[in-house]
Amino acid sequence: MPRRSFGALLLLSVLSVGCAKADADADGADPGALATDAAAADAPRASVELPIVAQEAREGDLVLRVNTRGDVYGDAIVRLSADVGGTVAEVLVRSGARVTKGQPLVRLDPVPFDLAVREAQATLDEREQAFRESFMPESLVTGIGPTPEQRKALRIRSGAAAAEVRLEKAQWERQRSVITSPVNGFVDRLDLGPGERLGAGTSFATVVDVSAVRIEARVLEDDLPLIRVGGEAVVTSAAVPGRVMRGRIDAVLPLVDSVKRTGRVIVRVPGETALRPGMYADVQLEAQRLTGRRLVPTRAIIERDTRPLVFVVRDGRAQWTYIQPGRSNGVETEVLPDSSTGLIPVQPGDQVIVDGHLTLTHDAAVTIAALREREESAPRRRPAAVRRNDN
Repeated sequence: MPRRSFGALLLLSVLSVGCAKADADADGADPGALATDAAAADAPRASVELPIVAQEAREGDLVLRVNTRGDVYGDAIVRLSADVGGTVAEVLVRSGARVTKGQPLVRLDPVPFDLAVREAQATLDEREQAFRESFMPESLVTGIGPTPEQRKALRIRSGAAAAEVRLEKAQWERQRSVITSPVNGFVDRLDLGPGERLGAGTSFATVVDVSAVRIEARVLEDDLPLIRVGGEAVVTSAAVPGRVMRGRIDAVLPLVDSVKRTGRVIVRVPGETALRPGMYADVQLEAQRLTGRRLVPTRAIIERDTRPLVFVVRDGRAQWTYIQPGRSNGVETEVLPDSSTGLIPVQPGDQVIVDGHLTLTHDAAVTIAALREREESAPRRRPAAVRRNDN
């Protein structure tokens, strides 16, 4: 037999033995183990807790607001000018420096002012001596001095009274040769250097008190009757993203723009230094306050089968809770009593899901990843009325 035929027969024999062994192993497998594997494959997967974000429902006031935009103005923008003229000896601050009320900013050369004070003092001493000599000899002879009216007349005649005024003026000018800040704030502009000649009345710097600002918000004429002085104002600005500032409505100005059909409302945010003159700000103005309402976050409300509901977390489960929504300010929504039972289905303190609930099913297992505080910032989407205000 040739060698090639013998090798082929040997290979076929080995393959036949391997297949037979595999069939024998399969026939001898443990039936219990196979059943267990099949059951494990057919068994439902264990329940997975989905992470969600919740916020507590509350009992409180629902503040309905008018959303608009305003410009920031400064109430204390002081343009400094010199009261007296002189040569600049020293500039003590730079543009952008923070200064306090009474802090020296510029010193003028003190020599001319010192000389003027000494000259005025010498003149006064001379006039006082002339005044005394006008009545002293006669008083020594008679032993009777002049009456108060006579002394006053003699003093005026000697020029002592005028010399006294000139001395006070020289002292005042010397004091004014050191120019100080009239307010707390920041130096916005300083156009001056040592050695320059500064004339009296010449403006050379601007100091801005950033804590004394106002916001002039534009409000549609239809909304003006809803705004009341003393109401709350919530202010946000692109310059300080994520920060919510609280102020008060200080005034509703009487004039209405006949072209834009808007009025102006003055808002003040006391002690707030994040706002600077020239900025713009988004403003929510209190228009109506509904007291004693059951409130849930507006983001928590979704619809299933055209019915509004919220998911309330109870014992680690997300429970469908149908509600009857009432008024809303875009951040919070009032929950009204059920029409059939007269009860409000959501209680104060209930944890209502605000994120991760769009695809949840009833009674789904959840875990609270974060319990969010009550949101009080402006709604992300601004109403059409606000867009009209910006035009």
